[in-house]
Amino acid sequence: MHGGQYQVAVTKQHHHSYSLTDSSEVDPDDEKADSPPPLTPLQKLTTDMCKDEKTIKDLIIGRRVGFYKVRGEIGCGTFSRVKLAFHALTKDKVALKVLDKTRLDSQAQRLLSKEISSMECLQHPNVVCLYEVMEKPSRLYLVLEYAGGGDLHNRLSTQGKLSENACKITFAQILSAIKYMHNINVIHRDLKAENVLFTSSGCIKVADFGFSTQVSNRNDALDTFCGSPPYAAPELFRDECYLGASVDVWAMGVLLFFMVTGTMPFRAETMGKLRRCVIECEYTLPPWVPGPCQRLIRGILKEAPADRYAVDQMLGCDWLLPVQFPWTLVPPEPASPLQGLLDSERRDLEEEVEEEVRGLLEELGFTAEHLQNNQTKNSRSPVTGVYRILLHRAQKKRGCDSPPVIRGMVRDPKREGLRAYKGLRHTSKLCVLS
Repeated sequence: MHGGQYQVAVTKQHHHSYSLTDSSEVDPDDEKADSPPPLTPLQKLTTDMCKDEKTIKDLIIGRRVGFYKVRGEIGCGTFSRVKLAFHALTKDKVALKVLDKTRLDSQAQRLLSKEISSMECLQHPNVVCLYEVMEKPSRLYLVLEYAGGGDLHNRLSTQGKLSENACKITFAQILSAIKYMHNINVIHRDLKAENVLFTSSGCIKVADFGFSTQVSNRNDALDTFCGSPPYAAPELFRDECYLGASVDVWAMGVLLFFMVTGTMPFRAETMGKLRRCVIECEYTLPPWVPGPCQRLIRGILKEAPADRYAVDQMLGCDWLLPVQFPWTLVPPEPASPLQGLLDSERRDLEEEVEEEVRGLLEELGFTAEHLQNNQTKNSRSPVTGVYRILLHRAQKKRGCDSPPVIRGMVRDPKREGLRAYKGLRHTSKLCVLS
């Protein structure tokens, strides 16, 4: 029966570890004496999925998938389509990535497995959040955070180059995400404007981890050509083994050039000509690009990977100095007295958020037993999907998805640049980012 995995259990029934039912027993005498309590939202939904004809029909034809009501298509890829959907209980919008398993060869299956694995370990304000994974006989569904503000490529194509402040705010958030990813040895390998999304509040989300990979060490050499040719580093065109972090850094340089000028640094009519331009590092920066930004771009787009700026160098550059994040980026030194205070404050906030989320879950009909039987670290549980959506909502309410701001003029860029660099922090009170 469709929706059978979500069936409401009868009394005194033992349930599977991933069941959404409550196994509490009801005394028959009490049941006769009192009228049955009203159904919780969860009970009503699971009952409809088993018995309501319209709901069952929607499940059969794909207008519903699990707890999600599916709407129109908002994007597509080689093996996937992305649809807008709503969670039937929380009413939150999500992006539903639908993959046709019958079209996936062994290599595509490996990439998909890596994508899910990478996203499972990523929790950062500037990285798209994975809520849930659902699998059917012929399809796989990734339930993702819905950004809603379009992508960077579309914005640049329709509106032209960004203002200098918009460039700083956008690029700083991309850097923040990449620093976090590299710190936990995740390499994106497909950074491009199409994979940089905006939320409705203007926050940046790095998306599409289909070519991502996890390495045991950032110095591990990789050998698979990944990503889009206009963003590909020289070593990729030379068909050499490469360091993943250096390839991501190069792509960030291309992105920055695109944002600042509205054009790509490497343009050619054929792949052969593009390859030559990239290998020889032939590009021209317009003279009107501000000097600090020119120095940053030139520091990134260097032919030799070892000569390129490291992410920390980019974060500490004068051009990004006025950018002030609403969250902190790296924890202070372990021995610092401030560390204990910040840790205590973060724990208090995490407990406050957790208490709010559990209260919301209880209102929907989820019991402590549901959470115990459906560990919220397992993305293939519908309970996890609800939990992560509500958790993200609570975090956003506390400013987790707020974009950075540009602060006032810097009197002494060199001195203040050093102080700002030393003071950079790369963790959030809500998400551990280091």
